[in-house]
Formats: sequence, C-alpha cells, structure tokens
Amino acid sequence: VSRYGLIAFASSLDQVGVLVKDVRDAAIMLGVIAGHDPCDGTSMDLPVPDYEAALTGDVEGVRVGVPREYFIEGIQPEVEGAVRGAVDRLAELGAEVEEVSLPHTDYALPVYYLIAPAEASANLARYDGVRYGLREGRESLEAMYRDTRGQGFGPEVKRRIMLGTYALSAGYYDAYYLKAQKVRTLIKGDFDAAFEEVDVIVGPTSPTTAFRIGEKVDDPLQMYLADVFTLSMNLAGICGLSVPCGFDDQGLPIGMQVMGPAFAEGEALRVAHAYEQASDWHTRRPAL
Repeated sequence: VSRYGLIAFASSLDQVGVLVKDVRDAAIMLGVIAGHDPCDGTSMDLPVPDYEAALTGDVEGVRVGVPREYFIEGIQPEVEGAVRGAVDRLAELGAEVEEVSLPHTDYALPVYYLIAPAEASANLARYDGVRYGLREGRESLEAMYRDTRGQGFGPEVKRRIMLGTYALSAGYYDAYYLKAQKVRTLIKGDFDAAFEEVDVIVGPTSPTTAFRIGEKVDDPLQMYLADVFTLSMNLAGICGLSVPCGFDDQGLPIGMQVMGPAFAEGEALRVAHAYEQASDWHTRRPAL
C-alpha cells in the first residue's frame, strides 16, 4: 500500500490501514488501495491478490500460533479470557492451534520508542515554518522557528522529537538508535522462525480495554504500554488486523489480532473472517 501523500512520522514503521465494519470490507478496501505506486520508493511491484476470494470461511488445517509472551502478568483478565475463547473457537472450526514463542517481545516496546522518535525527529525537522505547513510570522528567524514549532506541535509530538533528537545525538547514536536497530533484527527473526511452524499468529490487540481520555496524560510510559502487542508488527514488517472478540465487565470492547507473514494478508483475512462468521461480536454494541 503506497504511503505517497502521507506526512511521514517514522519512515521504517509507517503504514496505511483502514477502519471498517467487518473483515469483508477490509478485504475489499485492501484490494482497492493495494498496488505498486511509482511515486513511493518503498512500494513493491507485486500483483494484487483477490483478497475477497480468500474469505472462504474454511480454516480446516490452518496452523494458528499463540505466543506465550502475549499473555503476560498484568493483562486484564477479561482480555485474556476473551482471546483464549476466540482461539478455542478457531480450534473448533478445524484450525490446528499450537503455542509459539517470540522471545524478544519484552524488547519491542523500548526498541519502538527509540526508533520511532528518532525517525520522527528527522522527518518533522522540515516543518520549520520555511518550506512546509504552519508559519508563525516573527521579527527574527530564531523566533519564527521557535514559535512555529511551539504552536504547530502538541505535547506528545514535542516529547517524541526531543527523545529522538537525543537518541541520534553525537555520543548516543551507537548506544541507543543503532542498538535498537540490532534488536529489531532479533524481533523480526522471532517472527520468521514462528512462521516456519505456523501460518498465522493470534493474540490480544491490547493488554487492557480502553482507558479514559486524558487518564494517562501525566504518565506517558503507562500509555505506551497499550502498544506492547501491536508495534512488533511494524518492527518486523509483517501484516495483521484486529477483530472484536468480546466485552469486559464495563462493556468495553476487546480485540484479537491476527498476524501473518509479509504479503500474506489473504491468509490473515481468511482466519479473521472465519472467526467473525462464527461469532457475533462485530455486530453487537457495548452496553455502556
């Protein structure tokens, strides 16, 4: 899927996705937006499969891996119960379920939050009031730079720019950014090894259900923990989607993610669609 026209955040991680009402719509949308784009140097010149044709509802014999590292201490009990129930449903549909290991999962969060801010600091440096976007007119160039970036970026973006600039600064590049890239290779190796044993990997989308808006604004590290199960896909360069699989006792929705190897979107869509057709979570509304 081309990234041409997007504002770049972290170039080696950014990807386009869609929010849709069900898996079939996801397959249809992907079929529309996928394809080689000569305006995007990272776009792959590969034929686009018929993703909708992959939605057979049949998962007989499909090997489904469940990573033991994704059911961690501190995961919300309702989340674990809902996802394990969804895995049992896939087994009832004929899938072959087995446990897999992604041993470097614990490193994914710190690795992401070194690589992403570092790339963001480089990408967002262009928004200085001279060539792109907002410009706060001031008497001096320094004041224009300062006020443009001060007004144009919110607190979280500024935090990431500062973290990234620090990680890329002289004396810290090798210790932080370069080391993070090396561990990223290990994380990708975990997925490569797992996909030699299974066709797809399933697990919780998030360790908890949604927190209240602004609840974690004073503790960004806690907020970042919500990403612990999803950012590994960006680091490893694989595909995935999230489907509803239950509600917690507050009526908040729970998601299960289905991950596949690079360019195996059809297989991930097939497994997600089969589960969706065997449940009704995607049609129910939370009783909030």
